[in-house]
Amino acid sequence: MKNHLFTPYTVKNVTLKNRIVMSPMCMYSSHREGGMVEDFHMTHYISRAVGGAGLIMIEATSVTPQGRISPQDLGIWNDEHADGLAKLVDGMKQYGAKTAIQLAHAGRKAVLEGEIISPSALAFNEKMKTPAAMTKEQISETIQAFKDGAIRAKKAGFDIIELHGAHGYLINQFLSPLSNKRTDEYGGSKENRYRFLHEVIEAVKDVWDGPLFVRVSATDYHPEGLDVEDYVEFSTWMKEQGVDLIDVSSGALVPADIKVFPGYQVKFAERIREGAGIDTGAVGLITSGIQADEILGNERADLIFLARALLRDPYWPRTAAMELGAEIEAPKQYSRGW
Repeated sequence: MKNHLFTPYTVKNVTLKNRIVMSPMCMYSSHREGGMVEDFHMTHYISRAVGGAGLIMIEATSVTPQGRISPQDLGIWNDEHADGLAKLVDGMKQYGAKTAIQLAHAGRKAVLEGEIISPSALAFNEKMKTPAAMTKEQISETIQAFKDGAIRAKKAGFDIIELHGAHGYLINQFLSPLSNKRTDEYGGSKENRYRFLHEVIEAVKDVWDGPLFVRVSATDYHPEGLDVEDYVEFSTWMKEQGVDLIDVSSGALVPADIKVFPGYQVKFAERIREGAGIDTGAVGLITSGIQADEILGNERADLIFLARALLRDPYWPRTAAMELGAEIEAPKQYSRGW
């Protein structure tokens, strides 16, 4: 039986040794002032590289202090952040993993002191703060912050950059009519709501020629919101701009009742892959090697993004290889045990 999960994947000048990606997951563990890498991050991410994942994507890393989801988020808004991230990148690469960073801004979902910002002055729910509607100047400053973040990500040595356009954070807030009620060129039509992401992509591409991914929420789970067909169109535009892969998640823009089950988001990755002709990553309750291999073998996605499964088992790639009858190379120090 041909194995798909442990075949290489090449995007631009970067080759992953397998199709297993550690999905970005907020750890809320930057306890020193200002979003710095700490000992926990070194242990957490490097252990998954030791465990055999082809790509380690670190958590949502904020491009501005105001854009953090929480005060404990990692940041990339100054050069000291890049220095700490460079040490983390070096540690992961020692064990054969490629590295990625997810550049993010929380928008109205920031839980911080002081003003928060969003396309429109609409709170996520009744318990959360109402954001200020962004001025044109704030939009320009935020686009520049993504560009500066990409410069620092390059300095830190990351192989891949992902833009966080999902889960109800700032880019997602611009895209959806549920959160974007603007009447200027950044609101109204689908093209106008896409404008912010378009300009972020162009700004990042000015300073970054490596692989570029974008994470999306392929449905708002709301009758007046976006669905996967909207994201087929957005993904077509992103492909035209030079985006290499769409990392397909769903939900979290507005409160919603989401029915989850194994692989519940894979259908969205499959539809975007087929409809936009772009590579996709599948994520969401993917737990076994057989399940992951089926997704790849049936050409429903190109990469498998694992989240909670890798929190439970840093050596999940070894577990999956045993399940699929594949042979993978053990870290030299662990070869007696593997």
